[in-house]
Amino acid sequence: MALATRNDVRNVAIVAHVDHGKTTLVDAMLRQTGAFSDHGPVTERAMDSGDLEKEKGITILAKNTSVSYSGVHAGGSPITINVIDTPGHADFGGEVERGLSMVDGVVLLVDASEGPLPQTRFVLRKALAAKLPVILLVNKTDRPDSRIDAVVHETQDLLLGLASDLADEVPDVDIDSLLDLPIVYASGREGAASKNKPADGTLPDNLDLEPLFGAIMDHIPAPVYDDAHPLQAHVTNLDASPFLGRIALLRIFQGTITKGQTVAWVRHDGTVSNVRITELLRTEALERVPATSASAGDIVAVAGIENITIGETIADPDDVRPLPAITVDLPAISMTIGTNTSPLAGTVKGHKLTARMVKDRLDRELIGNVSLKVVDTERPDAWEVQGRGELALAILVENMRREGFELNVGKPQVVTQTIDGSLHEPFESLTIDAPEEFVGGITQLLASRRGRMDTMSNHGTGWVRMEFTIPSRGLIGFRTDFLTLTRGQGIANAISAGMEKWAGSIVARNTGSIVSDRTGAVTTNAMMTLQERMNFFVKPGDAVYEGMVVGENSRADDMDVNITKEKKLNNIRSSTAEELERLTPPRDLSLEECLEFAREDECVEVTPEVVRIRKVELDQTARGRMASRLKRQDASAG
Repeated sequence: MALATRNDVRNVAIVAHVDHGKTTLVDAMLRQTGAFSDHGPVTERAMDSGDLEKEKGITILAKNTSVSYSGVHAGGSPITINVIDTPGHADFGGEVERGLSMVDGVVLLVDASEGPLPQTRFVLRKALAAKLPVILLVNKTDRPDSRIDAVVHETQDLLLGLASDLADEVPDVDIDSLLDLPIVYASGREGAASKNKPADGTLPDNLDLEPLFGAIMDHIPAPVYDDAHPLQAHVTNLDASPFLGRIALLRIFQGTITKGQTVAWVRHDGTVSNVRITELLRTEALERVPATSASAGDIVAVAGIENITIGETIADPDDVRPLPAITVDLPAISMTIGTNTSPLAGTVKGHKLTARMVKDRLDRELIGNVSLKVVDTERPDAWEVQGRGELALAILVENMRREGFELNVGKPQVVTQTIDGSLHEPFESLTIDAPEEFVGGITQLLASRRGRMDTMSNHGTGWVRMEFTIPSRGLIGFRTDFLTLTRGQGIANAISAGMEKWAGSIVARNTGSIVSDRTGAVTTNAMMTLQERMNFFVKPGDAVYEGMVVGENSRADDMDVNITKEKKLNNIRSSTAEELERLTPPRDLSLEECLEFAREDECVEVTPEVVRIRKVELDQTARGRMASRLKRQDASAG
């Protein structure tokens, strides 16, 4: 056994809370290493390649790129830096865990004003548990409200606090290296970085990213391997090509892999089969280029293994040594996804309607999404999909909608567990930044959702940071109320805080639903009559059916209305006939807002053209009987 080092490679993940500037920093790294051609277009946030990522401005999938660094710290020969851009939103934590399994160190981005937030804590904990070295990069130093010293101290306190928490699980955490944390100050948008601390609100004193590249060279270890060890490679991501079929992204830990080689494929269940590598691809900037061979430390893509999935091992067929599986945290939120059963289902030609199509699509999602679970229900046309959070499940439904599926989606529910004979539910650690005049209203809102305040701090800028522990149930439908309360200024971020005992009942919505009592088209006359007492989700001419939710009642009870009522015509001229009929514009709800609004007895109808809220039981008489039965049960229980 002789250990060797690949000094020409570094593997690093860039991790941070959402919107702290990871993808913009990767853009600057690509630009300064010549990844973009001189005459070609330079794409902003090039790594966010998905349509939803571009629209929402967030990273959803962990992706890798590669830069060839030949600067002053390279020592005369070019060095390949494989960079993993990870999501910053807690709902996509499975992508972060997958990204960390590919690298030898992390660059932790922290906003110079906001400081460490819940996802910062999550990714740091995972990095420390994996014993990965950390470089702290304080980004956006030129923000007018930056507070660089305080942010550095908060991050160091967080590191030491996490190290003490992990002392039992990982007894050999290197505390000295955490105290001597390398710090780089940067502005990713300007492509500038320095090891010298700038004044608050100013740019670093250096105009390129050379100090960051130097820190990566000095503090991220080069891959170490045993030159006598057989091949070992981990499947960390999947892609697809119309020409090559399924493509598996590998991190090679030991040995060498070549195009055309026969390798052993070790599945999750322990079975082994020999397969041939038909194509080997290496990443250069944003492109994949063919390669003939790759060795320990490289991150490459291979084709030729049709049903391979994330977490499986590629090994030497003569000496099979499987690698440990990638473990991810358990799901916290679930929702039921099934075929569209509304009266308007299938009215547009070409939509995907059948249960088989929906199940096949969910099975395909499971192949590449390690943090999702699909569980069968009592119905053959509906499945319970479990994930980390509401947003992750809403992204899945939105992608399916854009692919032409018609679905019925149930209200998000929490995934409970029975521990020591008592019911437990997932809790979240919620961090809120808001103007100080909204503190009372926010506290009252969260108290009604069973939240308890842990800390509150005021930095003297007119904004207050509050931290709460709250059941995950309490955050379902919270965002709309919170943004209304803070007039769109508040910022809320949550991260899993484990399981605690069931917190009791939570009333999420104090208003009722306006439900159509018949099928037809919405008329202006009916809306004019009703609009004084309610807000509408539909406009004149929209098709409605019995049991469809068409608006929000100002009172707590549901109300069935005839929204298709037409104006009676006669031959007498009205004195008000010349007046314009003025309708209040309806609320146009997005998919996420519909999922938040829906009650326990409601679900969301999703089609490529429109998203509607409807009652699970469409028949008005049947719903009335059910409500009466529930009232009698409550009265007898009381």
